[in-house]
Amino acid sequence: MQCYFSFIIPVYNRPGEIQELLESISVQTFDRTFEVVVVEDGSKDMSKEVVDSYQGKLNIRYIFKENTGPGDSRNVGMQKAAGDYFLILDSDCVLPPDYLDNVDKYLQEEYVHCFGGPDTDKKSFTLLQRAINYSLTSPLTTGGIRGGKKALTRFQPRSFNMGISSEAFLRSGGFKKIHPGEDPDLVLRLWNLGYLSRLFPEAKVYHKRRIEAGSFIRQVYKFGLVRAILNLWHPESQRFVYWLPTLFCAGIIDLCLYYLLGWSLMATTMAVIYSSYLFLVFLHALSTTKNLLVAFLSPFTTILQFLGYGYGFIKSTILVNFIKRDPQVAFPQLFF
Repeated sequence: MQCYFSFIIPVYNRPGEIQELLESISVQTFDRTFEVVVVEDGSKDMSKEVVDSYQGKLNIRYIFKENTGPGDSRNVGMQKAAGDYFLILDSDCVLPPDYLDNVDKYLQEEYVHCFGGPDTDKKSFTLLQRAINYSLTSPLTTGGIRGGKKALTRFQPRSFNMGISSEAFLRSGGFKKIHPGEDPDLVLRLWNLGYLSRLFPEAKVYHKRRIEAGSFIRQVYKFGLVRAILNLWHPESQRFVYWLPTLFCAGIIDLCLYYLLGWSLMATTMAVIYSSYLFLVFLHALSTTKNLLVAFLSPFTTILQFLGYGYGFIKSTILVNFIKRDPQVAFPQLFF
């Protein structure tokens, strides 16, 4: 089944990023026509000049709208797009030249109304970017939550690299005005409508996350907040694995208490368990990134990830699941 593809790219104050992404789209080896729809989400540092520079190189459109968040911006882009299949990307991604070829290959082999592809790093990224990318994608951390090759038809795509048919978009109504968390919410609603989602392992993107340690822990804190809200909205999606970062945080607190109380045996046992896990993270990061410095940073970014996510998850779980606070009242910063 042949598809006419429309790239949907929201952008907010990042003209430099969108230029890198558009350049990578312009050199795709795909031999059929496709379009690119860039949706400017109320930016002050606008990308129109960059987009205009690709007129003639790409079949590209630019839409400016007021700031209503990335989910609503994607919806606007899909409403305006001409394609029957939408390819949703974040502006901080870069595509390999065969991205579209790989997407088309998978859809030709077995059509599916929603797919997700993996994100990875490049050697040109900073060491911290690569370590953060490892922590966010590793099966040894919360990166395994989305599923992998063993869960091809139950993969939860993320909107930095996601495909959805126009049919599925129209039936689902697209993304809700929550961020982050709008992508797993959409996937869960698609499942309830009877659509499958699949992992396309070779349809990867290079995800150039422009974050440092402080913004990273704030980001994963929000991920934790949102996960508890998704558990409320979609009770069938609850899994024990979502509690692991919180249990990780509780274990660190226990470890400190054991040392303060002089319970040396318990403290030593806990220290050995945590050290062994972090050493395993180091070894796995070394084997996947092939970079010793990235591997040394990866246990640190993993600790930050678990602390931020774990605290956000337990806080949100208590407020919205136990105390029954309305999520928009408890966490207005997550909603547009």
